[in-house]
Amino acid sequence: MHPNWANRTLFHGDNLAFMRAMNSESVDLIATDPPFNKGRDFHATPDSLAAGAKFQDRWSWERDVHQEWIDQITDDYPRLMEAIESARYAHSDGMGAFMCFMAVRLLAMHRLLKPTGSIYLHCDPTASHYLKAVMDAIFGWKNFRNEIVWKRKAGRGETQNAAIRFGVTSDALLFYAKSPENPLNRQYRPNNPAYIAAKFTHTDDQGRRYRLDNLTSPSPRPNLAYEYKGYKPPKNGWAVSRERMEQMDREGRVYFPDDKSRRLQRKRFLDELKGETVDALWDDIPPINSRAMERLGYPTQKPLALYERIIKASSSEGYIVLDPFCGCATTLVAAERLGRQWAGIDIWEKAHEVVRDRLENEVGLFGEVTFTAKPPERTDGGDTASPFLRVKQRVKEPEGPRWTRAEMYAHLLEQNGPVCQGCDRSFDDSRYLELDHNTPRSDGGWNHISNRILLCGPCNRLKSNRFTLSGLRSENRKRGHMAPASQ
Repeated sequence: MHPNWANRTLFHGDNLAFMRAMNSESVDLIATDPPFNKGRDFHATPDSLAAGAKFQDRWSWERDVHQEWIDQITDDYPRLMEAIESARYAHSDGMGAFMCFMAVRLLAMHRLLKPTGSIYLHCDPTASHYLKAVMDAIFGWKNFRNEIVWKRKAGRGETQNAAIRFGVTSDALLFYAKSPENPLNRQYRPNNPAYIAAKFTHTDDQGRRYRLDNLTSPSPRPNLAYEYKGYKPPKNGWAVSRERMEQMDREGRVYFPDDKSRRLQRKRFLDELKGETVDALWDDIPPINSRAMERLGYPTQKPLALYERIIKASSSEGYIVLDPFCGCATTLVAAERLGRQWAGIDIWEKAHEVVRDRLENEVGLFGEVTFTAKPPERTDGGDTASPFLRVKQRVKEPEGPRWTRAEMYAHLLEQNGPVCQGCDRSFDDSRYLELDHNTPRSDGGWNHISNRILLCGPCNRLKSNRFTLSGLRSENRKRGHMAPASQ
């Protein structure tokens, strides 16, 4: 699907509204650095390009969580709700609120990604393990690719409570694919100078440094056991055919020892070496220090090299990159430098000035950025942005006012009493009853009150998304789980 916004667009406002207004499957890569739930306020350095930038990284269940979000996630993404509740109960209400805030936005990001798309979510140990559970529930655990560790500090790192813990020197990048179709461009970094000095000890007539490598076949190859320019073949034969050996010889890639009783060897040239393959530990990209040329004074600014590596690894030239928490535009500048299309979203009112000035200063781009506070119009037939999490319905639900989960629960309790409709057991305490669907959502069931039932915990877990209510009751009869008729 084509995007319904122009390249180089910066949206100002809450990113949820803008993402809901974007066409589905229109983005190739999302690389973003959201809040970390650090429990503090962040402020930019005074007199810097980002002066005035600030944000509150503290979360409250009562203040920041919408009941509509809870209802919709509980109905349509129950495993996601379990992940949110786990964070809330294992850590705090504040962590649960942060997970809910992120969950509704990650659901929107998942919809925006193309089937071949991917997402990198920047976080730290404060919430990374809870965020991974949330992303597993949204993207699927099989689409988890890596937890990349970026070493952002040298030395002891953050040493609060140093007497009871090690210093924190790293952040995490949670890398997920939209589907198994997702490609990855292998990345390389320069080889260790000590390795080069130790291995590349030879120089040819043209001044090219090289190291020697084996030319022997690893297994017996009688057809490759030929003599070449007076050099006897090894026991298993050579690793290449005579034609290939002659080609390598013409290209200066064969080493001929002075002693013909020794073996020929292959030359590996330093200038052809791609470097070390980048793995999931990124300790070669330093953070932005106080003297760095790219430093803007933004409180959580990340180095361009970090996001350039992400963009190179998971996109190609011309692909579309989105950063829903774009801040001082590091992702956007990296995308522009690498020839990608991009869009960014940020709630800071001066973000467009920083983005404009930074793009002009760093990539020479001037006057081509679209800045708007108006969400785009969907052109893919999807729902427009709404004030709560809307899920595309499989069938049209009956018209009428939407009931909250609490209203439906109270209505069913008043109508049927504190009785499980799956096993006919009654309960003195209605808290043992849970709101569920008659026809499962996975089979096209509505969220409407006409498709709602109250079940006890064991019946709800047995029913899951496998049975309708009648199927559940039949299964309970087979297992002997129905309440006695006298109850």
